[in-house]
Amino acid sequence: MSNHPPVDGPMALTTELGRIGVWSNELRQDDPGRLGEIRAAAAELEELGYGTLWIGGSPDVTRAAHVLEATERVSVGTSIISIWQHPAARIAAAYAALAPALRERFVVGLGVSHRHMVEGYARPYSAMTAYLDELDAAPGGPPAGRRMLAALGPRMLRLARDRAAGAVPYLVTAEHTAQARELLGGGALLAPELKVVLDDDLDRARRSARDYLSFYLPMPNYTNNLLRLGFEERDFEGNGSDRLLDAVFALGDAAAVRARVDAFLAAGADHVAVQVVLDPARRRTGELPLAEWRALAGALPLTG
Repeated sequence: MSNHPPVDGPMALTTELGRIGVWSNELRQDDPGRLGEIRAAAAELEELGYGTLWIGGSPDVTRAAHVLEATERVSVGTSIISIWQHPAARIAAAYAALAPALRERFVVGLGVSHRHMVEGYARPYSAMTAYLDELDAAPGGPPAGRRMLAALGPRMLRLARDRAAGAVPYLVTAEHTAQARELLGGGALLAPELKVVLDDDLDRARRSARDYLSFYLPMPNYTNNLLRLGFEERDFEGNGSDRLLDAVFALGDAAAVRARVDAFLAAGADHVAVQVVLDPARRRTGELPLAEWRALAGALPLTG
């Protein structure tokens, strides 16, 4: 029998997160001068009907608090907090310091990051297990039912099932979603991220996708997972083959995006976190993709 605290209500969390969320690096804003813009965007996303706002990168709890305070109903999650950058005791204390009404809408997404980004990176599975032990022991820390893991491989997915509410896989395919669903069973939440380039010009959309994917392809955690899914080393050449892009992105108009989201849901996702990828010029400015978020809100199954 496990000595760990039971996971509290992943199915309730599934309902809370809704079917579709927004994943955005831009919501993790370091410039105090832009906080008003971020708060206004968060409030609009809530009104548009998205179920959850996922803050990209490795945000501290303060970043999440800004978004929580700007909204009233929508859930807010971190995707993901790196366990190497943010000690468990500090995360537990920051979580406990949130107003109770804010904690009720906050999901702590945790991950092991990547070897080339972390000095002293070693034994990521063991490190995550130890981190969860520390959270469980910390007074007022996030309970298992309010945390999720950025899991890709079988061991981390099982840990997400047993020690958290579920998994928030990043840079995955519908096929991975189906495999993860089978491994997690029906009692754990599965909320994959899906990148979207909303552009009717497919060649231009693929250029934007390749530019963005170039950041991730040097990371073995992602490429090893893609190799397990049947891709080959040649699929990583030139910042991604068409086959790879079509599997890990939704490319095209709103109808094409809806079809890809539906495929992830049909594969077993409880929730899909949609990340809008802008063309490189717009992305470099830190622009919020408000027009794209509005367009997708009218096309995606935000309820039901």
